[in-house]
Amino acid sequence: MKFSRSLSMPVLLVCALALAGCATTSSMSAAPAASSGLSCAEAGSIDAQVAPEAEVVSLQCYIKDYKGVPSLHFDVKVKNVSSADQRFRVNFFLDNGKAVGGLLPTKGTPPVVKPGMEASFAYPVKGMAEKAGNVTLLIKTVSQ
Repeated sequence: MKFSRSLSMPVLLVCALALAGCATTSSMSAAPAASSGLSCAEAGSIDAQVAPEAEVVSLQCYIKDYKGVPSLHFDVKVKNVSSADQRFRVNFFLDNGKAVGGLLPTKGTPPVVKPGMEASFAYPVKGMAEKAGNVTLLIKTVSQ
């Protein structure tokens, strides 16, 4: 994948959020703020590979119960910066072999993000109650 100028901003944003401990605030009341001192990755390294049609608006992580088990959650908000409706495939790959992901948006008729609009989702890593070592974030359009 080519590294272009349009990709540099989201990558820098994700890296800055990782270094800051993912301490962004969320406008959704269901997602708690990031835990004190919890960064998304142990070494503070998140490798982001983001499609040119997408922009990562925010990324935060926190520990919260998922199905009764304390679990690490990655909360990502993505903006459609293209001129066409898009559906994104979001994946988080952790260095311990675990991975989570899914389609964004998860629902809708049709399930797409309109140009200039944002969609978010929290991806739980069930049973992982600590931060990850290194994280790879991969965002593609469904058509890719």
